[in-house]
Amino acid sequence: MVDVPYCSSMRTKRLLWAAAGAVVVLLLAGVGVVLALRGGAEEPAPVAAPSSSVPSAAPTSASPAPPPGADITGPLDLLILGVDTRVTIADWQPHADAIMLLHVDAGLKSGYLYSLPRDLRVDVPAFAKNGYDGGRRKLTEAMSSGAKVKGTDKPNVAQGYELLAKTIRKYTGIKRFDAGAVLTFSGLSRLTDALGGVTIKIDQKVVSKHRRPDGKARTLRSGGGGYVGPQATYLPGTRKLVGWQAIDYARQRYTAGGDYTRQRHQRQLVKALLTQAEAAGLATDQGGLQSVLKALGDTLVFSGARTPIEYAYALRDLAPGKLTMVGLPGDSVSSGGDYLGEQLSSTGRGFLRAVAAGDPAAYLAKHPELVHK
Repeated sequence: MVDVPYCSSMRTKRLLWAAAGAVVVLLLAGVGVVLALRGGAEEPAPVAAPSSSVPSAAPTSASPAPPPGADITGPLDLLILGVDTRVTIADWQPHADAIMLLHVDAGLKSGYLYSLPRDLRVDVPAFAKNGYDGGRRKLTEAMSSGAKVKGTDKPNVAQGYELLAKTIRKYTGIKRFDAGAVLTFSGLSRLTDALGGVTIKIDQKVVSKHRRPDGKARTLRSGGGGYVGPQATYLPGTRKLVGWQAIDYARQRYTAGGDYTRQRHQRQLVKALLTQAEAAGLATDQGGLQSVLKALGDTLVFSGARTPIEYAYALRDLAPGKLTMVGLPGDSVSSGGDYLGEQLSSTGRGFLRAVAAGDPAAYLAKHPELVHK
C-alpha cells in the first residue's frame, strides 16, 4: 500500500469517499481500468517544465478551457468483467466469472446494464498474439485463451481482455467498446469497503460455497470435491454488506436459479455501488482522486485513449435511478447428456441487436419482462 499524503482526518475521509465513489463510476464505465494480478500502476510521464528562455505569455481574458472529458458525449458501450484469477494455483489462467455490459445513451444521463452468461456458447476468434486457433467454446474461456503468453505460465490479463472483447463484439454485433474494466474480487472488495459498504435488497436466500460466517475461506475437502465447515448465509431483506460479504453474495451460482440468479445479483451490486458513490459525492479534487488511486496501486493499472478523470467528468450525471437493469433469458445446451454451456433465447438475442443498432429503449418497450424493477 502506498502512503496517502497527510491531511486532516475529516478531509482525508471526505476525499477518500469522494474519490472512491469516482473510482467505482470509472470501473462501471470501463475507462480501460485493469485490476492486475501483480504489480501497481505505472507512474504517468512527468510534464516538462517550460523553458526559461521562452517569455511567459501575457494574461488574457479568454474563457477557461472546458474540463477534461467535456467533449465525451456518447453513446458509449462499455465492458465490465469480474475475473477469477486463482493466483494461488500454478498455471491457472484467468477466467471471466462475471461479464456485464453497459450501454450509455447519448448525453450520458441514462444507461442499460446487462449480463452475458459466463458459459455462453460462442465462436472465439483466432488470436495471433499467442497462436490460439479459435473455436466453439464457453465465453469465459475466451479470457483464459487470450491470456496465455507463449513461453511462460504467467497470464496477461490485458491480453485476455482483448480476445474476450473481440469475441463479444462478434457475438453481439457491437462495433466497438469505448472502454473496458477487468476487476478481481479483492480489488472490488477493497473499493466496497472504501465506500463504507453497500446496502443491497437481497431477493432470495443465498448460502456461500466459499466463505464462513466470519469471512474466512472455507476449508477444501480432503481429496477434493468441494469445501467443508460452516457457511456464510444471506437472508432476504435489505442488508448492509461489507466488502467480502458483497462480493461473496454476488459470486454464488450454486443457488436457486443458478448462473442467471448470479448475474442478477452482480448487477444489483453494481447498482448498489453506484448508489453509494452518488451519496458520497463524486470527486472534484483531482489530487484527492489520484491519492486514492495511488493507494490502490497494487490492484489498479490504467490504459486507454482517455484518462479516468475524463470519464469521471463525462459520467457525472449518470445517476443510479437512470440505470436500467436488464436480464437476458436463456437455457442450457447439452449433447449426449453432457452439459456444453448456455444459449440466449431469441428475445435475449433481440435485445443485443437493439443495443448494436443504438435503440435499446424501443426494444424494452416491447419486451418489458426483460427489465428488473
